[in-house]
Amino acid sequence: MILPGTDPQAVLAAAQCIRAGGLVGFPTETVYGLGADASSDAAVAGIFAAKGRPADHPLIVHVAQARQVTDYASGVPPFAARLIEAFWPGPLTVILPRRSGVAAAAAGGQDSIGLRCPAHPVALAFLKACLELGVSGVAGPSANRFGRVSPTTAAHVAQEFGDALRVLDGGPCAVGIESSIVDCTRGRPVLLRPGVLARSLLEAACGETVLDKEDLPDTATPRASGTLEAHYAPNAKVRLMDADAIQIALDVLGADAAHIAVYARTLFSIKSTRLHYRRMPGDAAATAQQLFAVLRDFDAQGARLIWIEHPPDSPEWDGVRDRLGRAAAS
Repeated sequence: MILPGTDPQAVLAAAQCIRAGGLVGFPTETVYGLGADASSDAAVAGIFAAKGRPADHPLIVHVAQARQVTDYASGVPPFAARLIEAFWPGPLTVILPRRSGVAAAAAGGQDSIGLRCPAHPVALAFLKACLELGVSGVAGPSANRFGRVSPTTAAHVAQEFGDALRVLDGGPCAVGIESSIVDCTRGRPVLLRPGVLARSLLEAACGETVLDKEDLPDTATPRASGTLEAHYAPNAKVRLMDADAIQIALDVLGADAAHIAVYARTLFSIKSTRLHYRRMPGDAAATAQQLFAVLRDFDAQGARLIWIEHPPDSPEWDGVRDRLGRAAAS
């Protein structure tokens, strides 16, 4: 059921559900999460079962305030502390060494753990209510079936899991793609997943060069949420194309183009009335905010093939390029 996130009683009921070992859908500024008590292996197992997610694929633990980091992390390097100070609450997940005996299931069995403090008023109210009930952190992957398109509205979550799941409605997500993930367990910051925070901002905040995961051996990099090669996929097949290739394909198909959707910055000559077209904003942040909702809309319209114009090759588009590349790999 969808509940108003601005209602304190609804927030309290959601926190009580978490304390009792249940699952709750909740909004963040990035995407909606599917939450459970991070300290309860049984509750966390419910997340994996509901999503159809492998149990060794770690979850991000959401906390209400930065001082809760030490509930889960055995140490915080100075550069990680600077990142937390600069971007929390906000769309940044830091991976830190995990305290022994804490949140093992949420960490996917790893000796590291991903932590985030979201910048959404409903999320923060929910997390604070959980904390007051003795739940220090809420494990919260995106509230969708594993590998599919992330939800950016409460209605998306309800479509995924039905009316039985309690969902706090916080409106459409302002950011629209998942948080940047920085591994802080290797002595140097390593970007495992780009988001809306540009690398230059991360480097300025932490005072160090932020490495790519390709700069380290695979064995040295922890598993992290949303980093599988194929991810974020709609039901329709996604193809990334340049504008010329899209126009040529449209010309070849002509009026017969059906069950095809196009998401592009370029205006095309379209002869078919059965083709679905959405204009991609020229701004990276605006595209990120609407990206997953657009993919879900195309599925709802019956598209079987989605042609997406390659986003610009500039740093501010890194997060969008990452999500589109993984969607097209599915």
